[in-house]
Amino acid sequence: MLDATYYDRLGLSSVYDKVLAGRRLSFDDGLALFGCPDVTALGALAMHARSRLHRDAVFYVVNRQINYTNVCVNDCVFCAFHRDRESDPGAFTLDRGDILSRLRAADLSPPHLDEMHFVGGCHPDLPLSWFEDIFRAVRVLNPRLPIKAFTPVEIAHFANLEGTSTLEVLRRLKAAGLVMMAGGGAEIFDETLRRQICPRKADAATWLRISAEAHSLGIKTNCTMLFGHLETFAHRVDHLCRLREQQDKSGGFTCFIPLPFLTENSALRLPEEKLGPQRGLDQLRTVAVSRLMLDNIPHIKAYWIMLGQKIAQTALWFGADDLDGTIIEEHIGHMAGADSSQGLTVTELEAMIRDSGFRPVRRNAMFESPAAGTAETEHVF
Repeated sequence: MLDATYYDRLGLSSVYDKVLAGRRLSFDDGLALFGCPDVTALGALAMHARSRLHRDAVFYVVNRQINYTNVCVNDCVFCAFHRDRESDPGAFTLDRGDILSRLRAADLSPPHLDEMHFVGGCHPDLPLSWFEDIFRAVRVLNPRLPIKAFTPVEIAHFANLEGTSTLEVLRRLKAAGLVMMAGGGAEIFDETLRRQICPRKADAATWLRISAEAHSLGIKTNCTMLFGHLETFAHRVDHLCRLREQQDKSGGFTCFIPLPFLTENSALRLPEEKLGPQRGLDQLRTVAVSRLMLDNIPHIKAYWIMLGQKIAQTALWFGADDLDGTIIEEHIGHMAGADSSQGLTVTELEAMIRDSGFRPVRRNAMFESPAAGTAETEHVF
């Protein structure tokens, strides 16, 4: 049981009262939470908020991630995935046949896929029509399979290549089969930091604008924050507040994914205090604060690829309610240094959830039941 006296001693009495009453936290509240020395106290508050939304449910998806290319024009300092050109060592671009054969193999036998997750670099030579053709082919291959693809960064890139608006790019992709967008590319919204870590990438205002355009067309999106690099706690809280403000306006963010910066293969070098075993506690603290600050975004993901399976399981007690899915093949996090598995089976995912004390609930890309096609809040509780 949450102890009001203890939260008062921690200097969090106002936050405690707001959380229990279901009221919105302020920027200063977010800073106070990040400054709290007792991470378990944050976890208890986040667990209260998470249970109010989802009770004991933890969601997962049977999905196939396809990283179609790592050739990218953005050259982000932190990214170990990208290559500048096709001739660079380790560069790859899948062709249409490769992509369809991967999907066909993944969907050949039960459990059949509930999501195709399609994301990669901003390739300088692949036109929008190349992706439209692939999406239409996927719909022929499996008409019921939801296509989740791209981030606002890719949408801005396509608009530049095509000489058209980002809204028109989104309309074309929706017509080709896009139903959901991934949330990457947000990194950290502070522009001074963006100039240091991702100077060529679409800026924060553009990322938020394109998200709103997608929402206006009925395309749901995820959202992210890359943390644990050069940012301060104030930068993190600012990022969360901007996402919350955008959600108030356009309402289309389905899930927030806090992404820990993986240092092993990055060109971005961090000070010593940002490294070491304390990173696990920082990851759990960030999950908890995210759940408490983002009162209008339904789901918080413990992305097991980036967190590792043990921290992801623990994060379920710190406000997270989703583990992502089977994945099958993932390159971006692993090229950055992730040492997690390349994929998990449904049996392994459900065991992770049950062993953590929760109830597994299978979903699709839009957090709907793949069997009934209805929203999880309509069929789970």
